[in-house]
Formats: sequence, structure tokens, C-alpha cells
Amino acid sequence: MQAAKKPGVIINMGSSAGLYPMYNDPIYSASKGGVVLFTRSLTPYKRKGIRINVLCPEFVQTEMGLKVASKFIDLMGGFVPMEMVVKGAFELITDESKAGSCLWITNRRGMEYWPTSEEKAKYLVRSSGSMKRSSSQVPLNLNVQLPESFEKLVVHTLNHNFRDATIKVRAPLRLPIKPNHVLVKIIFAGVNASDVNFSSGRYFSDGNDIGSRLPFDAGFEAVGLIAAVGDSVNNVKVGTPAAIMTFGSYAEFTMVPSKHILPVARPDPEVVAMLTSGLTASIALEQAGPASGKKVLVTAAAGGTGQFAVQLAKLAGNTVVATCGGEHKAQLLKELGVDRVINYKAEDIKTVFKEEFPKGFDIIYESVGGDMFNLCLKALAVYGRLIVIGMISQVSFSKVLLIRTAFN
Repeated sequence: MQAAKKPGVIINMGSSAGLYPMYNDPIYSASKGGVVLFTRSLTPYKRKGIRINVLCPEFVQTEMGLKVASKFIDLMGGFVPMEMVVKGAFELITDESKAGSCLWITNRRGMEYWPTSEEKAKYLVRSSGSMKRSSSQVPLNLNVQLPESFEKLVVHTLNHNFRDATIKVRAPLRLPIKPNHVLVKIIFAGVNASDVNFSSGRYFSDGNDIGSRLPFDAGFEAVGLIAAVGDSVNNVKVGTPAAIMTFGSYAEFTMVPSKHILPVARPDPEVVAMLTSGLTASIALEQAGPASGKKVLVTAAAGGTGQFAVQLAKLAGNTVVATCGGEHKAQLLKELGVDRVINYKAEDIKTVFKEEFPKGFDIIYESVGGDMFNLCLKALAVYGRLIVIGMISQVSFSKVLLIRTAFN
């Protein structure tokens, strides 16, 4: 699933004997206990859209189950119906919030998830962000080797189709580094909808011939390590993890003025999400719409900046309403704490606004444009504020995602 990039659900077959000791068959109990903990340890795969769960029924009337003494079966409440096991399997498949879940099925207690929240509280430890690192993360002591040349993406012709507008080239790595500049080894780069505007020349409005600028480097934001520094640079040193928000991030290396360097704790992919997406939501809500105890609407809330907006609005003590398209996105927003998710593929937004929010919204964080903008404008409460972030409905692109540079 991971290699094919196809999300899905895996259900392992466990047993109630893996949850509590089975005195007459310790080997069986130990093996099923291993299946349970193996499954629960695979929870992190949910980030890739792969949910792995385990079913743990008590005795089912199978060829193996019939070998158990009938008196013992009676004490356990009788055989668990196969229909109940199938129902449990369907629940694990359809409930997208379940990942690493263990479903205990008995006649005595019905279907219960194990461990309970009380049991989890006994072993879960709230760790700092630095402890939550996967093996794909980059160690801080990475020894950056400077090559004679490096690869990068450049815009060689103006085109709204980013693939047609760009080309991969190899450029020489010129040393020494210019004074007051640093060389950054790019590890993760962010892909933005704005890339297509940049590749078509829409961001150049000084009146000069845009074509004369070609070729120019592509990419808006990245995170990496300082690989070398020029004279007069004293705010960072070689090996410092850093984020940048300058043109040229689609490259193995890029040279930027040291004043543009944003030192970070680690060169992790989460940092890239905090740049354009995170800062947009933070600045917009803090500067244009500071509030608490208000009704806040976020459109395209499952997108990059929308995910930050709903969380920040909720942390500020507001009632948060969000729009999105699709059940998977709706479930994500519920997990982020959204009070009311409107899935426009399943219900009419205008009707929901009219019936559930007749007095409108105090703050609207709008990034769709077009018809959605018109709906939001009419849904503003008295003295409400409409924060326009963008018009994604007017942008033509196939996918926005986080990429790791992979030029080799």
C-alpha cells in the first residue's frame, strides 16, 4: 500500500486471549498478545492513509472453537456469533478515526475498544516535539558535503502549466559564498498553488519585459541546513537548521542573504507547513480578526492554511464552522476540533447557513472565491469581518503537497 501510494485498511485477526491470560494455553495467548501489540504499534501509518486494526473476539463456533469444553463456553456466555465478528470488521473499515484499534468482541460486554481511555492514561506520555521523530527525519549532526555542482528547477518559459514551464538543470556551486550570504542545503521544499502564477510571470509587475528575466529559479519555501557562510555572517553557523521563504527552494542548494534565514530547532517537514500556510493563518486571524467567543467560518478548511486557521480559531475560544469536500476531509476537521463541518458534497452550504446560522458569522476566513465568496459575504453577521486569503477556485493545479527534494 505504501509503495503504491494506495490507502486502505488492514485487519489482523487476534483473540480475546491476547488481552487477558489464557491459563490452559499460554503459548496461544502469548502469540495473540503479540498480534495485538504489533497492530497497535503500527498506528503511525495512518499518516499515510493506511489504517491497521485488530479483531479480538472470544470463542466463535468454528472447528477450533468446538474443541473447547462446552462448560467453559457456557461460562463465557456462549459462542460469539460470526455476524458479530463481521459487524466489528465493517466498523473498523468504515470508521476512519480508527487506526491501531483493538476491538474486543464478547457476548457478555458486546463490542469494546481496548485499551480504554483510562488504560491509555497509564502509559501514554506527553512528549516534546523533538521526541516525535520518524526515522526519515534528518539528524542535526549531518555532515554536509559540498559538491562541485548541484541540480535545481528553473522556469525556462512562461507557462501556467508548471511542468511545461520548468526544467531541471545542473549549476556550478560557486565558492566562496558572497559576503552576508549563506548556502543552504535544501532537505524539504513546499509546493504551492502560487507556483503556477510564478511560472507564468504573474508576480512580475514592474513593467519590464518579463521574458528577459528567463530563466529564473523556482520554489517559494524550504527547510534545510546551513552548508556554508560568507564573510560578515555572524547570526548563523554551518550546521544550523534553517527555514527560508525565498525564490529558489526547488534545488539541492540555494544561496540567500543571511537576513532571510529563519533558524529552527530541526530541519523537519512540519516546519515547511508552518511557513506560508501557518503564517498566513496566524497573521490573518491575529491581525485582521482577533476574537474570542465568536462564530468563525473557515472555507476550504482541509487545505494547508485552512487546517491552521481552524485550530487557531478554536484555541482562541471560538465556535468554529468549516467547509470541505469529502468525508475523509470532514473526518480530519472533526479530529482538529471543528464544531460543525459542512461537507458540500453531501449537503447544501447555503441551506446550512440559513437554517443553522441565521445571524451569520462574526469572522469568515475565505480562500475559495467565486460563488463561495458571494455566499460568505451574505453570511456575515452585523459588524462581521471577512478575511480574504485567496481564490483557489480560480487556480488550475492538480495537487498541493509537501515534497522532499529528490533530484538523483
